Parts: sequence; structure tokens; C-alpha cells
Amino acid sequence: MAARLPSWAWVTGLTAGATAVVVALAVQADHGPRPTAAVARPGASASASPHATLSPKAPSVPALPDRSGEGRRIVYSLAAKRVWLVDATGKATRTFTVWPGTVSPQPGRYSITLRTQSLKGSDGVEIEHVMYFTKVDGVNVAFSNALDGASPPPANGQKLGGIRLHKEDGAALWSFGDQGTRVAVVD
Repeated sequence: MAARLPSWAWVTGLTAGATAVVVALAVQADHGPRPTAAVARPGASASASPHATLSPKAPSVPALPDRSGEGRRIVYSLAAKRVWLVDATGKATRTFTVWPGTVSPQPGRYSITLRTQSLKGSDGVEIEHVMYFTKVDGVNVAFSNALDGASPPPANGQKLGGIRLHKEDGAALWSFGDQGTRVAVVD
């Protein structure tokens, strides 16, 4: 006759088995896809359907402005406060917003005339990736970014020609534009 197992042994065995299954499922779930929640945007209207769902839309990237030239170039839109880096085929490879200075260049065609790795800007901020392309009323106009990545301080009535970029955009522009690279300024 076989010996009978005490009840505590059965309970211990079942508990250990259940714990192992839960751990295995948790590890498997940790490597699976993550659900994402749709976020309602301000001004979104309610749907008439009780089962409607909001699907997130990718933010639209502003199109390269018309009549901004051809070939490899930097395009700067005064109204959009935006820069596009355009490859030799005419395709925008990157675009980003900027903080313009108080002095703006006229729409037209320019080229990078001088590049300076870093210096103190006319607003007193340490800047880097400085790329000059024109002068307006004695004020140099250049792309740059603050060393600390901050947006520019208020101008307080100063004439400033610095077009400030986010730090990562400044690095991308620096890599893209050498001395002589064309710059198209559009409205």
C-alpha cells in the first residue's frame, strides 16, 4: 500500500506550481507589445457612434516652401520660423522650428560665409555651431544654438541677428552646412 502525502505537501506543491506559471507569464508579457492610449486633442468633436475610437495621427510635417530653389540647400522660412535641410535631389531630409532674432534677412539667396565652433553671442549667451550668412544694417545674421540648449532670453530692445536652434538641430545644421552652402530665405 502506498503512503499517502500529507495535505500540506499538496498545498505547497500546488502553490509552487502556480507561482512558477505566474512568473513565466509575467516574463512573457514583459517582452510583448505595449498598448498605447489614444489621446483626444483639444477641439476634437464627439462622434455620433457610441463605439468610435480616436486614432492618433502623426503630426504633419510642413512641406518645403515653393520657390525655395533647387539642389542642396538650407531653407529658412521667416513666417513659419522653420528651417529645412534639403539634399541634392531636392528632398527635405530634416525640418525644425527656430527662434528668430530681432533683425531678419530679406527673402533671397545667400550662402554660408563663415562658420565658428563657439563664442559668446551678442546677447551674452554662450553659443555654438554659428553659421553666418548675411548682414542687415550692420548686424550679422547667423544660425546658432545655445551651449546649454536653452531658448534665447528676451532681446530687451537689442538688435540681434541670431537665429537660435534647439541643440540637436544646431548639431544637424552644423554637419549639413559647410562654408559656401546655399541658404534660401523665404517669406
